[in-house]
Amino acid sequence: MTQPEAGTADDISIRLRRSLAGDLPAPVWADGFTMRTFQPADARAVHKLLTETLQKEEKNFDLWWAQHSSDAEYDPALWFVVDDAEGRLVAVALCWTGDYLKYLAVHPSARRNGLAEALLLHVFAVFKARGASRLDLKTKVVENANAIRLYRRHGMVEVDWNG
Repeated sequence: MTQPEAGTADDISIRLRRSLAGDLPAPVWADGFTMRTFQPADARAVHKLLTETLQKEEKNFDLWWAQHSSDAEYDPALWFVVDDAEGRLVAVALCWTGDYLKYLAVHPSARRNGLAEALLLHVFAVFKARGASRLDLKTKVVENANAIRLYRRHGMVEVDWNG
């Protein structure tokens, strides 16, 4: 069920899915961190965080922003950011309207505070409230081993690329 991308075996991706049926655990936010909905003024900070934490993200901000903000599945209400106590943007969850989590990233300085888990649980709740029956994502097998453990711990299972 893995999908190789151009390059080496390290580029193998998997598609994970979580059913949103039944009760979902509520997110717990660590003290000093505030989750809020993305505003267009956050775009540069979001891009900076993604380029610092994701290895293959588009480096040119203008190109990245044009691609994302004009995508048919873009809805800023489905982009969530987390600020630390000093107001720095330290984590993001960017989702598409097609019941898809595109990015989940936490700055290294803010890791080990449960932010990825809280964002993931928040995303589940938002999509369930929108009437979605499931949420999908794609991730790299090798470079995102920790993230895959988090996703599986919260009920995400590998599914076929065509399903």
